[in-house]
Amino acid sequence: MASNSPRRQQLLSWTGWQFLTCPAPVDETPFAGEKPDDYVHRLAESKAQAALAQATQAGQDIFVLAADTIVVDGGELLGKPRHAAEATAMLVRLRGHVHQVLTALAVFAPPGRRLYTDLCIANVPMRAYRAAEIARYVASRDPLDKAGAYAIQNPGFHPVTDFNGCYACVVGLPLCHLLRTLLKAGFFASALSSVRKAGLDAPVDVPGACQANLEYLCPVTQKILNREL
Repeated sequence: MASNSPRRQQLLSWTGWQFLTCPAPVDETPFAGEKPDDYVHRLAESKAQAALAQATQAGQDIFVLAADTIVVDGGELLGKPRHAAEATAMLVRLRGHVHQVLTALAVFAPPGRRLYTDLCIANVPMRAYRAAEIARYVASRDPLDKAGAYAIQNPGFHPVTDFNGCYACVVGLPLCHLLRTLLKAGFFASALSSVRKAGLDAPVDVPGACQANLEYLCPVTQKILNREL
């Protein structure tokens, strides 16, 4: 996995797949006029390509997975805040209305190192948290390594209300999208397959593991697997 994100590592560990982490830093500067979906796809693919190059040099024939997550509000990208003041400004901007979180996946899979991609988009309604709550949350420093300056799963802040999308997308790795990407590539017979193919140990129930660990009854799992979302 082309990431050192502890959140993505945790999510991927729930699948039962064994993996190595291979951080692949890339230039995250947006191109002039670049659309959010194009931007997040480009970064995920760039990370995957960088990790693939490292694996090829090491003579390894393995799957390479990369992901990138961005927060979009009013068409504007909100990255990781550079300091506490910027984190505060982002949280003030986002409170009380809906924004979007986009997570793109890029997978290079043997044989042939073919590239497979996918994109998850979640509408995220933020609650009307108070200024004092923002101050406490920013003081915890949790927002400083998060796009949009928040973690949906933070137990003390709880920034999101009435959410009904892919929770894992907002955390950083939409597992049902990853599963359907591998299904499309032909690595599994079904979403609940336990067969082995191309050297990949298929988990029994990725959606179930995701929901159980996130403690979230996902209303969109089947729509994602059916490619309706």
